Amino acid sequence: MIELLKKMISIPSFSREETAVADVLQRWMEGNGLSVHRKGNNVWTSSSDADDSRPTLLLNAHIDTVRPAAGYRRDPFTPQLEGDRLYGLGSNDDGGSVIALLAAYMQLTSRPQPYRLVYSATAEEEVCGAGGVESILDDIGHIHLGIIGEPTGMQMAVAERGLLVLDCTAHGISGHAARNEGVNALYIALDDTEWFRTYQFERVSEFLGTVKMSVTMMECGTQHNVVPDTCRFVVDVRPNGMYTNQQIVDVIRQHVTSDVTPRSLRHNSSSIPLTHPVVQRGLQLGLTPFGSPTTSNQTVLPQFPTLKIGPGDSARSHTADEFICLSEISQATELYVSLLDNLQILPFGN
Repeated sequence: MIELLKKMISIPSFSREETAVADVLQRWMEGNGLSVHRKGNNVWTSSSDADDSRPTLLLNAHIDTVRPAAGYRRDPFTPQLEGDRLYGLGSNDDGGSVIALLAAYMQLTSRPQPYRLVYSATAEEEVCGAGGVESILDDIGHIHLGIIGEPTGMQMAVAERGLLVLDCTAHGISGHAARNEGVNALYIALDDTEWFRTYQFERVSEFLGTVKMSVTMMECGTQHNVVPDTCRFVVDVRPNGMYTNQQIVDVIRQHVTSDVTPRSLRHNSSSIPLTHPVVQRGLQLGLTPFGSPTTSNQTVLPQFPTLKIGPGDSARSHTADEFICLSEISQATELYVSLLDNLQILPFGN
């Protein structure tokens, strides 16, 4: 398994460019006796066909990476093992989960389970692409529970923020800056950005807190002596699961003057009840539930409950000299097996 991870690290697998690493993973799985399905750069296998009457449990991790961060002192595509640490791009996010979930799948399917188990390694997670896990859901069939492998220190992310990116445009009237002419679109935008900075949505999530809004980009003006008639800015919104994405957009449009256009409404918040059998099993194992501020494949899997849990540390993701500890992978494999072995999913999966 570790040699497979090293091979994956050595192959650039940026989002939408994962073909070579998907090939390697597919060959390994087929070489170890698994019946593999492939669609685009997504690879999956299952313990039985989709017409199995048992509930379906999906294991998922992603094989794409971001591009190397500035400041790498090591070659990001040369896996380097130093003590317990394996360095390389994608080792922590999300190679450790890819390998640990695969190892857990091999163990769990070696004995009877009360569910149909599907393991998937999918593409385009880092760009929320439509060619990732979403594209294979119909092929897998109805899913009752998803385990999403991401670096959480093997604690349970029972809630995850969604994502809204808003393109906003303030409209004014151009005029000469030396005279009292025009309506300055920049001033309109500043009033609106102040609203984004200070407004608090009423509903607060136990694990995620309030909706978080941040103005992150602004573009305005053509030259120093012209009052700008348009000002464009971008807002990053992180929903807390207490509102739908459309509800958040509706509230914003009621309060700001600028035009507000969401790039997408598909990246939803997610949560799983603390009473769900998988969460209860985790609590019995001493795991801690928390709310995750970062997005994952959970944002495009609103049809069924999901739990995000995996080896590694989210703080290492997208950083120079990224690494995963071998002990984290082995411990994660054992914990996945303990969490899922003979787990009774129903009635929550109905």
